[in-house]
Amino acid sequence: MAAIVLAAGAGRRYGGPKALVRLDGRLLVERAVRTAAEGGCAPVLAVLGAAADRILAEADLGTAAHVTNPDWATGMGSSLRTGLGALAGTPAVAAMVLLVDMPGVTPAAVRRLVSLAGPDALAVGGYGPRRGHPVLLGRRHWPGVAALAVGDVGARPYLRGRAAQVRVVDCADVADDTDLDTPSP
Repeated sequence: MAAIVLAAGAGRRYGGPKALVRLDGRLLVERAVRTAAEGGCAPVLAVLGAAADRILAEADLGTAAHVTNPDWATGMGSSLRTGLGALAGTPAVAAMVLLVDMPGVTPAAVRRLVSLAGPDALAVGGYGPRRGHPVLLGRRHWPGVAALAVGDVGARPYLRGRAAQVRVVDCADVADDTDLDTPSP
């Protein structure tokens, strides 16, 4: 059960790459890779782009691998495609997708979805009426997800097209799906 941490963006609205933002003493990219690993994912792959060299110099990624998306400026879709492509040569049956700017997603939430891992799995974290991260993509879905992941869109179009197959796993009691779009005042 692999994980992809999407951490390639420049964070234009935020004022800089969110991967390098410190929260409670840790960089967001460190928090995300640790969340994936503690949630039961291996390998964990961080997809980097903007400020990749700086992230690699400053962040402790532990045992996580990394890949740099040369097209990171085109949006999240290219980063998801890069991550799925990098995992294609592994025996992973599924990939858990986490966003670097959602520090409220916890290992407990990841574990709930890991328990569903398989090549046909499609699952998302549920937060009341909202669907969010983490997102579980079974290996058989990777080509379809990659084909629709363009611009600033990740797996959402693929998941919407298969809504009846997507399992929503309640995570509201163990996680928070708030994303960090702008710095706190």
